[in-house]
Amino acid sequence: MKKLLMLGGAHAQVPAIKKAKEMGYYVVTCDYLEENPGQQFADEYYNVDTTDTEAVLSLAKSLSIDGIVCYATDSALLTATYVAEKLGLPSHPYKSVEILTKKDKFREFLKENNFNVPRFKGYQSFEEAKNDFINFKMPWMVKPVDSSGSRGVSKINSIDHLQEKVENALYFSKAKQFVIEEYIEKNGYQISGDCFSVDGKIVFRSFANTHFSLSNLYPFVPIASSWPYNMPERIHNKVHDEIQRVLDLLKMKTGAFDFDIVIDANENVYLIEIAARNGGQWVSQAIKYATGIDLIEYTIRAAIGEDCDDLIMVETKGYWGMYVLNSLNCGIFKNVEIDGDIKNNIVEYELLVKPGDPIYSLTGAHRTVGLMMLKFTSLNEMIEKMENMTNLVKIIIEDSLIKNS
Repeated sequence: MKKLLMLGGAHAQVPAIKKAKEMGYYVVTCDYLEENPGQQFADEYYNVDTTDTEAVLSLAKSLSIDGIVCYATDSALLTATYVAEKLGLPSHPYKSVEILTKKDKFREFLKENNFNVPRFKGYQSFEEAKNDFINFKMPWMVKPVDSSGSRGVSKINSIDHLQEKVENALYFSKAKQFVIEEYIEKNGYQISGDCFSVDGKIVFRSFANTHFSLSNLYPFVPIASSWPYNMPERIHNKVHDEIQRVLDLLKMKTGAFDFDIVIDANENVYLIEIAARNGGQWVSQAIKYATGIDLIEYTIRAAIGEDCDDLIMVETKGYWGMYVLNSLNCGIFKNVEIDGDIKNNIVEYELLVKPGDPIYSLTGAHRTVGLMMLKFTSLNEMIEKMENMTNLVKIIIEDSLIKNS
């Protein structure tokens, strides 16, 4: 029986752990939180920090693993790639994954290779950025170079807010670095979703519309995705070609990629992020509903070195949505009120909290209250309801006095 090391056992990793077991592999998980739910589904668990590359490498050697997976999270992605490269296991090139993982490196790569990229620069302190502000056109985006789940991302329209937003970005940056870049005005929805490459060539893609939080405090935290992507086929093809050019230049191999992409008024493609992993939350599950393709299974097959040549492009069938239940306020969770207009659309629903638990306003994916999968009868119904989900699915709290953290 082949042995697979899965990095992380949080709720987001549970579907991949279960799938690997279902496929007949011996599954070992490791992370620093023994109470994480994924541990109960694995054959073995080790208390090893997934960001400690040498410790994970030592564990992998001792276990004689056949493959390693970092599913739906950026935090251990470089660790998984490093270990795979050291042990000669299937993986993308480490240097290439590093470029995709670090926002400053990725922006430099895009600029050097003549992709569309906003004016940007990386910094380590507020003072450095303040001295440079005249070189940027307002508004600006301030982002940690290495955070995930939209944590620490802000938009500012005045130098007066720069210090506050820089401090927020640095709080969420392990490297204590951030980038400033000029804001891109979107044409239509921002694109999210996943694709899968075999030997570096995209054989499957699934583009989605991204829906953002209605909160004025955290307007860049995505709270939903909907399928299919509501733009003409020529846009789909342009986006596909730009992603493929990145994979070619970086000599990527076989595996899943998650992305965030913006189209401007002139139909220029801006690659905001590409990650060499499956999307977080229920993106892979939503894609399976929409297309019948199980990207989790293909991710595991790729990690083990199994043939993935049977994967082909499948278009979205029907209209689907994935919603991240979230609270606009901090407090003690009481219940969820679901409007009658949306109840018949729900095909799957899971709460990650229980009554009495503290919950926090949605500053990033780590503040998710629950997840919901939805099916619609038309494009118009999908767009209308997905844009109004905060009113259709309400989080009820008992106390709003606890502080966000």
